[in-house]
Amino acid sequence: MYRSKETHLQKWYSKNRRKPLVIRGARQVGKSTLVRNFAKSQAIDLFEINLERHKNLEFIFKESNTKEVLKELSFAIGKGSIKTENSLLFLDEIQATPSAIPLLRYLYEDYPNLAIVCAGSLLEFTLADHSYSMPVGRVEYMYLQPMSFSEFLLAHNISDLYELITNLTTHSIPLSAHQRLIEHFRDYLLIGGMPEAVLASSEGEDSESIFDIQASIIETYIDDFAKYGKGNQLNRLQYLFKYIPANLGQKVKYSHIDPHSQARDIKPIIDLLDKAGIISKAYHCNSNGLPLRSEINTKVQKLYFLDVGLVNKICGIQHISLEDLKSIDFINKGQLAEQFIAQQFLATEKANQIPELNYWVREAKANNAEIDFIKVINGDIYPVEVKAGKSGTMKSLHLFMYEKKSSKALRFDLNPPSTQQVKTSFKFGIGSAEVSYDLISLPVYMAEFVQKFIN
Repeated sequence: MYRSKETHLQKWYSKNRRKPLVIRGARQVGKSTLVRNFAKSQAIDLFEINLERHKNLEFIFKESNTKEVLKELSFAIGKGSIKTENSLLFLDEIQATPSAIPLLRYLYEDYPNLAIVCAGSLLEFTLADHSYSMPVGRVEYMYLQPMSFSEFLLAHNISDLYELITNLTTHSIPLSAHQRLIEHFRDYLLIGGMPEAVLASSEGEDSESIFDIQASIIETYIDDFAKYGKGNQLNRLQYLFKYIPANLGQKVKYSHIDPHSQARDIKPIIDLLDKAGIISKAYHCNSNGLPLRSEINTKVQKLYFLDVGLVNKICGIQHISLEDLKSIDFINKGQLAEQFIAQQFLATEKANQIPELNYWVREAKANNAEIDFIKVINGDIYPVEVKAGKSGTMKSLHLFMYEKKSSKALRFDLNPPSTQQVKTSFKFGIGSAEVSYDLISLPVYMAEFVQKFIN
């Protein structure tokens, strides 16, 4: 199955002096498959070794002689000598062998023509528990998320719709195409973007088989808790793992999460799940100017899960048939729509950029407001509202546009694309306020192409 990040791999591989590339991402988002497919598509000789399955090779990387290291790896892989031309050395699950991490620097310095890719899913915890650190300035990073909606379409060989949304330059989408895209959007909410589940769906597996795959992935994450949780953290990890999918996009209030625990007990658990890539934090930012991170408040945050399909599995949606689910409204459909948008935004961040989410909230005695997401596009700050249906109130958006003197806003809903000029007055304090701005409305399935569309 094609992943758009293959383009970044190609650019990296084509560099004259490429640094070792470390692919970061949660377990089972497709890191290893991405590398294998890239090597195959480019006819590159792949030398792959999974260090989690070969922990006995720790001694190899403690060897300071890089020539001997490559010699030992060649015999361990069993494909002959590792070459520096038209080849790729892939160290999978590098966190399982911490001594391999600092050696990347010396391999880069001694063999600058050797293409090296590493993948790790719990790398942050390895670095925290060992006296090793990533070689500063000697490696590059790439971040991988679950499959995006367009990748989902392509995996199912729905090429006409894929071509339509990836090349859309006008507000015109044929109604029949729009209706089909909404149906596939609903499919994505249930199946999600985890590659194994998407593959099963594309091969015609029934809903029960897909739910079984999701259950297996969930069990893998739970099994990992013992690798980075300690003592009573394990129970809290399991609790938060189930709590967050049921409370997506809600401001974190520790007393609401567990009234019997202190904030100092809950906060580290959230941080652990974030480090593992299982959840993503969205921080409040004042949104007065760029960069956004200069005005974020890390104490004000809301949480999203890794994958919307896993969210539904954890919340028990598997007890309804896939066919029936397509024709009913979910109780938490607003949360699912937000989760979907968050997932698409993260999946389409620049490959070498740490994925991040921001939102805006105003808490006052009067005129409370919240904007689902804040996104920077072409140097402009856009407030982003997400509506699960075809309409919804825009009081928070009016207030944001008034306070920030913004001229453009984004809304995602189930309607075809449109642009309108909003001119309205709204209650503000004891009086009223007037606001005028351009509202760009896009169907939810266009989330990953919003920047391209605006361009």
